Amino acid sequence: MKESLRNTLSPQRIDVLGVHAHALDIASAKSVFHTAIKRHNKGYVCFASVHGVMEAQSDPGLMKIYDEAMVVAPDGMPLVWVGRMQGHAMERVAGPEMMLEVMGGAEFRDCTHFLCGGEPGMAEELRDKLVARFPHLKITGIFTPPFRPMKFDEERALIESVHRAQPDIIWVGLGAPKQEHFMARYLPLLDTTLMMGVGAAFLLHTGRISDSPRWVKRAGLQWAHRLMQEPTRLWRRYLLRNPSFIIRVALQFLRSGRRASLQTSEIKTPQGAL
Repeated sequence: MKESLRNTLSPQRIDVLGVHAHALDIASAKSVFHTAIKRHNKGYVCFASVHGVMEAQSDPGLMKIYDEAMVVAPDGMPLVWVGRMQGHAMERVAGPEMMLEVMGGAEFRDCTHFLCGGEPGMAEELRDKLVARFPHLKITGIFTPPFRPMKFDEERALIESVHRAQPDIIWVGLGAPKQEHFMARYLPLLDTTLMMGVGAAFLLHTGRISDSPRWVKRAGLQWAHRLMQEPTRLWRRYLLRNPSFIIRVALQFLRSGRRASLQTSEIKTPQGAL
């Protein structure tokens, strides 16, 4: 996305341990996506959570991917709280919810969509469920990449499938950070405008896992609801990474407060000497 367009549509960014997420709400995010599609501005969209932010601390490539994204949306209340503490009005903008907002939105009615991700058969099931929910929906193609890196012929199959489908949006459900690396790698090769990494959306919208109640999301406890459903797979992500995130964010605020105090002191000292 051209820098001028990015600045026009989503000028404010927050700093969460070096990941610069955009200060958005649902309406402003949809406006960004709609304008990008109208102007044919290619880009990928990351929905950043605590997990993604913590992965980026030890993965410079992922940090670069976030920096170069068209939008880094705050998928998770901890990022929203950090942004509000930095003075921004914003709300949680999560991948699975945004998928439904866009697919059901009147302004996106003429858009075409492509599903990429999930286990074998999941994309087909998701397509059927989404079309049943939104009869006007135009899903022009699906693709299930392997969990390992793709071979040349598999890459060729993806590129050709997208070329035939000509989608406005490719929805990528591979989980973070794999989907972020996937989008950055393949966006330049694919005949599409937007790629959106929507994480657990494929699992949620096919009913393989249940969504959290609204109050759980507002309280920032969605991670606990996910952990109860997939404890073996997710315990390390949440029980080790979440406390580390809290400590690092607290240190970030302490450092920024100390810098602000020093700058204020430097300004006042000469004035007091006059």
